[in-house]
Amino acid sequence: MSTKLEGFEHRMVMAGEVGLHAVIGGSGSPVVLLHGFPQTWWEWHKVMPELSKHHTVIALDLRGAGHSDKPQAGYDKASMAADVHAAMRSLGFARYAVCGHDIGAMVALALAFQHREALTRLAILDAPMPGWSQWEANFADPKVWHFAFHMRRDLPELLIQGRELTYVSTFLSDRAFNHGAFEHHDIEIFARALAQVGNTRGALEWYRAFPLDHANGLAWKKAPLTIPVMALGGEHRYGEKMIPMLKEFASSVVGGSIAGCGHWVPEERPAETAKRLLSFFET
Repeated sequence: MSTKLEGFEHRMVMAGEVGLHAVIGGSGSPVVLLHGFPQTWWEWHKVMPELSKHHTVIALDLRGAGHSDKPQAGYDKASMAADVHAAMRSLGFARYAVCGHDIGAMVALALAFQHREALTRLAILDAPMPGWSQWEANFADPKVWHFAFHMRRDLPELLIQGRELTYVSTFLSDRAFNHGAFEHHDIEIFARALAQVGNTRGALEWYRAFPLDHANGLAWKKAPLTIPVMALGGEHRYGEKMIPMLKEFASSVVGGSIAGCGHWVPEERPAETAKRLLSFFET
């Protein structure tokens, strides 16, 4: 099943002892893209060509996803952020911008706090942040029932195994407003990636690290970020809530809501997403 994207090359990059799968293209100042659950770098394929006209775009598979390594530990967002920074250093980029969605947004925020000297700009797309004042209350939202389910030890793996296509297709559909955003081809790519040995456990470990992530977030926000931050949410998901949420972590926040969009911002509204990101990265 093809995941080729014209003008982009696939490469394995060593991030310390962890190998990360990277898809790289374009030229100009570097922008790294971080995906969420249950996805891979492919979630960005609709916006990458436009971004690459102005930037060197690096879309990574996170630790535990896609073709990246799936070690036994290190799924807290601080460790995953260290992976991303090490990968960017391996690629020769000392300074770069980052955009994350969903779990990738949590990693992006951790990256901004841990490597302030490296990040030029931070874009966060439609995700609750560990450390947010509403983090615990957010667990009562029916749309995040999976948080508690994924945090259970062993049971989710047993229930999802062999049913990846059903689980992924339902998961995407339940959080979408624009139901024409996903081709069956896209869903199959994500389902097959999740079914690879080690990937289901790896992705679920992202959630099992939430208690540590929340503790870290509470500590980090005591010294707010000073770099420019953009917070965008789908109108039918977190929407305008993203701005006050990120203002708890950073002193300079812009953004807002993307109309006619659910949770899957890069796929439901790719043209608008690319436009907003380009405007932010180049101001």
